[in-house]
Amino acid sequence: MPAIKDSHIVKIAVEYVDNTPQMYPQLIEFDQRQPLSAIIQNLCSSWGIPDAESYALQFDGINYVTEKNRNEVKNGTVLKLRFSPSKTTNDILEKLRSGTDDEKVAELRELQVLSADNTFALEFIKEQGLRLIIALIEDGECEERILDLALCSFVQLMEHGTISWDILEPSFIMRNVAFINGPSKPEIIQSALSILENIVQSSNKYALVEKEITLETLLKLLRDASRTQVQQNAIALLNALFIKADDTKRRLLAATLGSKQYRSVINSVITPSMGAEMAHQLYVLQTLTLGLLEQRMKTAMDVQDQDAQEKIKELRRIAFEADGVDPMPDVTARRQHGSSYSSHYKKLGFKCDINPAQDFFETPPGTLALDCMIYFARNYTQSYTKVVHENSCRADEHECPFGRTSIELVKVLCDIFRIGESPSEQGQEFYPMFFTHDHPFEEFFCICIVVLNKTWKDMRATTEDFVKVFSVVREQIVRSIVGRPASLEDFKAKIHTFTYNTITTLRQQERTSREECESTASAIVSLKEKITPEIRDLIKEQRLGYLIVGTRFCKYSGGKRERDKYWYVRLSPNHKVIHYGDCDEKTVPTLEELSNKLPVIDIRQMLVGKECPHMKEMRSKKASTPLGFSLVPESSEQPTLDFIAPDEATFNYWTDGINALLGQSMTSKQQAEDFETLLSMEIKLRLLDTEGVDISKDPPAIPPEPENYDFCFDS
Repeated sequence: MPAIKDSHIVKIAVEYVDNTPQMYPQLIEFDQRQPLSAIIQNLCSSWGIPDAESYALQFDGINYVTEKNRNEVKNGTVLKLRFSPSKTTNDILEKLRSGTDDEKVAELRELQVLSADNTFALEFIKEQGLRLIIALIEDGECEERILDLALCSFVQLMEHGTISWDILEPSFIMRNVAFINGPSKPEIIQSALSILENIVQSSNKYALVEKEITLETLLKLLRDASRTQVQQNAIALLNALFIKADDTKRRLLAATLGSKQYRSVINSVITPSMGAEMAHQLYVLQTLTLGLLEQRMKTAMDVQDQDAQEKIKELRRIAFEADGVDPMPDVTARRQHGSSYSSHYKKLGFKCDINPAQDFFETPPGTLALDCMIYFARNYTQSYTKVVHENSCRADEHECPFGRTSIELVKVLCDIFRIGESPSEQGQEFYPMFFTHDHPFEEFFCICIVVLNKTWKDMRATTEDFVKVFSVVREQIVRSIVGRPASLEDFKAKIHTFTYNTITTLRQQERTSREECESTASAIVSLKEKITPEIRDLIKEQRLGYLIVGTRFCKYSGGKRERDKYWYVRLSPNHKVIHYGDCDEKTVPTLEELSNKLPVIDIRQMLVGKECPHMKEMRSKKASTPLGFSLVPESSEQPTLDFIAPDEATFNYWTDGINALLGQSMTSKQQAEDFETLLSMEIKLRLLDTEGVDISKDPPAIPPEPENYDFCFDS
């Protein structure tokens, strides 16, 4: 009878970190119930190493094996025996205090690597190592190569979140400011920018950074930096300052960024080859600048607001008076001509022609709609008057009400671009065209209102068709911003290709395809039932193939996204093991390079969305679609494997793939869409030979049986 397998014992290999020829690797049985100190003692005894208390086990990467993470040691794991965090910390500190410059450089290089491990970082900070690093950075005579490594190590140590950024003195902050303002190596500037960004975000001393770092300095870095990482960190610091600033300072920042010379600097960093982190920072910057419109969007017009009342009057004057000057400034004359003003406001398309201010009571879009309308009238007067007069002079019921449609259009644009929402941690969708003008939203409105007027005419719409028209216009806009137009002119050219006839054709094609798939003909229903299992298997195969290729995920700590920290996860080709480990932004690690493993058979269940333990820590409370999921191991001692997908498609593919591995149904919306698409295509392909033949809803009747079957034997 075979021996019963002990689930607490795994077979692993252990190497001595120095790879001494006499120190051959050991193959041992790692007992999860045995203290780590006892396992290390046995290893040291086998190798003849004294003082086992000075040693520790380390994974193939940089992380030490501790009592908390020892469950990550699986069959086939290769560990290394090296000096413990305490011993290593003391050795590094001794050399940093009294060693030569070359010795300090060597120790700082090792520190830079080891600082990424939380266990080592805690020990190093406990032994006052962080204070020593700060002293090195503040030392004005410190060698540049030592300074570079010290800054990198400081950033790594602080990223663990165990030390508050409030401990930093003004002298340290000013030292980092000097690195940015003065001539320094790109690597030093990169680290200094990261440090100052964290001080702004997480310290009560952000005002000092705000005072010392000017917008001109950051934009100079964007223009002159030879490293993309410096540009990326500069925009991240700019975003942090933007978030912390009050409303007045935010508007001043946005106005400066909107000027031509600064726009060109921002545009210079937008390249097809930019990384995901740069795209995220540009998305945050766009969200923050467009977010300044929120106040106007949520402010209903005050009937006592003299400026707003003057804007409404100016809309009338520009449209109906050739020179734009009110010929009747006298109050009595105005009252006598009140009825004519009312007729003008009616022709302008306001709902309330007696008091047009009431049209701007609804929020959104509030007074933002009035801002866009007056911008259009002032800057595109010819187009404005043409739109107004074309509709106000019509004798039929097909006039397009400029006022009402403009207000609704602004509301639609605010919804499409999510004006007022906070930036999400995963967002990367930005539009370069919004960095090409000092009033991008208003310019965008001007393009769309002309298109709306044309679409209204093409549809021969009446006010009863208001909802239908805006359904088409929204689709025109959404289809036109796909692919991120580089400029407003590109957007204008693209949206003019999506005419009402084009949208109708596209809708008809999609409707026809859907109707064919939803056909109730019994023959097609039977065909669907026959090929459905094949389609399900095909989708399952694609999802598992996607998991085998793997995905790069961003790292999160304490609910906060760690910039430039990634890990990679992929499924083994035999569908039995999930491999994962750290990686950088560019490379795709092989299975052998991913040291951590989770056997599929050890997965008890998958949690998604708010059920996941790590989603409770997320700061982005406004995220409409939670993209987190967790794999729960069978062993309650083993921690969950937590993911946050970069986008909804990745989330759908991974959750579908995991469900397929666990023998459960794939339930994502993407799976349903893929199934309908593939089913439709397969049915069309199989029905090609029947083109032009009517397929009856019911099958033909079966003819009666013959009187006899003697004909079967005729020669």
